[in-house]
Amino acid sequence: MKQFASFVVKEFTQVLRDGRTLFILLAIPIIQVLVLGYAIITEVNNAEIAVFDPSRDDETQAIKERFAASRYFDIARELTQSADIDAVFRSGNISMVVVFADGFAEGLKDGSGASVQLVADGTDPNRAAILTGYARGVLASWQAERMQTAGVPLRIGVDTHMLYNPQGKSAYNFVPGVLGLVLMLICTMMTSIAIVREKETGSMELLLASPMKPLCIILAKITPYFLLSVVNLLTVLAIAVFVMDVPVRGSLGWLFAASALFIVVALALGLLISSVVNSQMNAMLVSGLGMMMPILFFSGLLFPVESIPDALQWISYIIPARWFIDIARKIMIEGTGVEHFAKELGIIALMAAVLLAVAIKKFKVRLE
Repeated sequence: MKQFASFVVKEFTQVLRDGRTLFILLAIPIIQVLVLGYAIITEVNNAEIAVFDPSRDDETQAIKERFAASRYFDIARELTQSADIDAVFRSGNISMVVVFADGFAEGLKDGSGASVQLVADGTDPNRAAILTGYARGVLASWQAERMQTAGVPLRIGVDTHMLYNPQGKSAYNFVPGVLGLVLMLICTMMTSIAIVREKETGSMELLLASPMKPLCIILAKITPYFLLSVVNLLTVLAIAVFVMDVPVRGSLGWLFAASALFIVVALALGLLISSVVNSQMNAMLVSGLGMMMPILFFSGLLFPVESIPDALQWISYIIPARWFIDIARKIMIEGTGVEHFAKELGIIALMAAVLLAVAIKKFKVRLE
């Protein structure tokens, strides 16, 4: 028994001396609880919507005030013509448009009924279903109160239309997100683990005697992984289009250009990780497990970024996958032109330049 106790003490001492093990055992669970508890939000709050109201009477004004008072909606725009509906969705900020029928008040008074159309962005069918459900609740609440006041039955017909995804297929939302997840994780892990493996086996020392310049060595190392990542991109797109029936409505050229920039970001991140860790296990933990949760919860893959608390939304700004997933959805599902995702493309290009410069600098220092 005494011998067993001494072994237990020895193991405790070893664990307490290893800061990384203590961090994994004690800090990671706390971080996961806090992040998952605040980031996983199934309800949608303060969704930006637009209203097209050709009637502009007292009844529609009262309903709009009811929408504005709800914590679920924020009326961001009032449209003047129906042709603007598609344009506001392509801008990327509006989640739903409430369209009132012309002569709304007259339809309520003469008993013929009034109609409201809810046009939602079906790119994310779950979010669209939640928003239209909230909107129906707002309309039903107003209708019930108005019937009590008028003392007569009032009929409001509500029609729902899912823009870009009328069938409500979940693949339309998840495939662009999975594309970003796969490219980021695979590219980063491949690069970091492969380079750290050379450090562990000692073959990296041979590079010190090489007549090649450090920049050429770096480019030679990441080129095969770039080409393999392009193969991964083509494979995922082929499965999405031919197996899962996910369309590519926009430009394939811009999709490949954005994907190439995103791959460079992932490879540069892997190169940077390889310069600061010394074992394949650490490289796998940092590039795989360490990046999986931020991508899942802060990129818009599982939950809309707008639903995350403001304090945590700042984290999403530094997640490259967030910007790439936005681009992929706009090109594949919405079929928008470059003018609608130029900002996201610029952010990815900036990230690629910064990460590549820092990674090359740190890698050069180690080689020289």
